[in-house]
Amino acid sequence: MKIGIAQINPIVGDLEGNVGLCLSAAEEAKAKGAEIIVFPELVIPGCHPKDILFDQSFSEAVFAATESLADEMVGFPPVILGTIQPGSKPTTQHPGLLNAAVLLEDGKVTLLAAKQSLPSFDVNLEPRWFLPGGNTKVHNLIGKKITVVVGEADLEQDIPKESEFLIVIAASLFTKKSFEKRLSIVNHSFPGIFVNMIGGNDELIYGGRSFLFDDKGEILSSLPSFESVVRVIDTETNLKEESLVQPSEKLLHDALVLGLCDFFHKNGLNSAYLGVSGGIDSSLVAAIAAEALGPENVTGIALPSRFTDPRSTKTAEELCGNLGIHFEKLELEPLHAAAESAFGDLLSEGNSAENVQARLRMVSLMAYVNRYGGVLLNTGNKTEASLGYATIYGDTAGTICPIGDVIKPEVYALARWINRNKEIIPQFILDRKPSAELRHDQVDPFDYEVISPQIEALVQNNQSNLAMRNAEHKRWQSGVILKVSEKAFGSGRMIPITRR
Repeated sequence: MKIGIAQINPIVGDLEGNVGLCLSAAEEAKAKGAEIIVFPELVIPGCHPKDILFDQSFSEAVFAATESLADEMVGFPPVILGTIQPGSKPTTQHPGLLNAAVLLEDGKVTLLAAKQSLPSFDVNLEPRWFLPGGNTKVHNLIGKKITVVVGEADLEQDIPKESEFLIVIAASLFTKKSFEKRLSIVNHSFPGIFVNMIGGNDELIYGGRSFLFDDKGEILSSLPSFESVVRVIDTETNLKEESLVQPSEKLLHDALVLGLCDFFHKNGLNSAYLGVSGGIDSSLVAAIAAEALGPENVTGIALPSRFTDPRSTKTAEELCGNLGIHFEKLELEPLHAAAESAFGDLLSEGNSAENVQARLRMVSLMAYVNRYGGVLLNTGNKTEASLGYATIYGDTAGTICPIGDVIKPEVYALARWINRNKEIIPQFILDRKPSAELRHDQVDPFDYEVISPQIEALVQNNQSNLAMRNAEHKRWQSGVILKVSEKAFGSGRMIPITRR
C-alpha cells in the first residue's frame, strides 16, 4: 500500500488557503504514486479555531470548503483529512460539532470517524466545542480493512480486531517530552500511520514528525520535525528507521524558531525589535529571531546606562554582527537624568530607582517599534517569570515571549548549542554572571542551577510558592509565550490572582 502523508501547515480561518494547501499536497502525492492520501486533524479550519466555532457562519463555511475540496479531488486517490462536521443542532451554549476524519472520494464527503476522547486539560478544552464520536469502525478502503481514529488518545479506545491497518490523524502539540509519550501509546497489535500537523499558532507549536509503525509499535519510517513535507511510503517495502534520536537542544531550538516564524508570517508581520543587553537571554532571543525571521528583519537595540559595563554594549554589538541583524545604540542617561529631575524623592532609592530604568528601556524600544513598525520581542525566561523577577511595564513588555517557557539552565544549553560549530554568542556573555545592570555591581540574587528546576517542578505539578503567587498579576499581563513544556504560563495555566 502506497500511502501519501501530507504533513502540512494550515492557518486558522484561512479556508481558501487551507483548501489550496491540501489540493497542492494531494497533487504532489498523486504524482508520487500514492494510492491513498492522508492529512492531519482539523486541516480545513486550521488548528485550533477555539471559540470561532461558536460562530455558526464559520462552521457552515468549513462544511462548504470541505465539500468544495471534495469536488476538486475527483480523479484523485481516496483522501482522508481532518475537518469539522455537524453533530447536533448548535445552541448558544455549544456549537454541537464533531472533530472529524472524513473521506473525500468521487466528489463526496463521507464521515469515517469522530474524535471520541476529547481532552479537557491544560490548553485543551475540546468538550467546549465538540461532541464525542461513536465507536471505532472498520472501513474497506483500497482493498484493506482500515480503522481511522482522530487524535492520539483515541488509540486507547477499543480497536476492532478485524482491522488490518490504523490511520491516526492528529494535531499533537510539541513539548520536550511529546514524541516519547506518543510512541508509548502506539502499542497495538496493528500496523499503521500517525499523521501529525506542523506549524505555530499563537502560543501553540505542532511538531509534525509523522510516522509509520508496525504491529509491534516499532517505528519504520518518520517524517522530519517542524517541516511541511509530502511523502509517499510503500508499506510493503522492508523499512526500518535507523534513528529517531535528535539532540534535545536542536528540537527545542527548532520548535521556537517555527513558533516565532509562524507567529509573524500568519499575522502578516515583518520586522522585530529587541533590547540587546549583552546578557544571555536577549542573546538567545536574537539568535532565534534571526533564524526565524531572517536577519534583515531583526534589529537589536543597546541601551547603555551609567550602570552598564562597557563590555555589555561591546558584546551586544558583536552578537548582532555575528547574526547579521541590525544594531542600534541609544544612550539611556538623558532619559534617566530627566526622570530623576522630574520625580525627585520618588526615585531616591530601592526598587523605584531601579525600576524606572527598566521602564525607560521599554519606552525607548517602543519608540523604535512605533516609528518604524513591527513587533517588540520580550526576552524574559521562565525562571524569572516564575519568581516575578521582572519589572512590570518594563522588561515584561513585548508582544511575544520566545523563551518564556524556557528555564534558565536551558537558556545556557541552547546558547551553547548555537555555538556548537563557531562562536555566535560571544563567550563573555556565556561566562558572565546574570545582571539587570540597574545599579553598580548588581548580579541576579539566585543560583539558577538550583532554583530553576525546583521552581519548574512546582509549575509542572500545578503548585506554587509565595514568590510565584505574588507575581501572578505580572504573568497575566505577559505577551504570548511559546509553549514547549507540558505546563507553560498562558492559557493552559488558569491560576487566580486573588487567593489566600
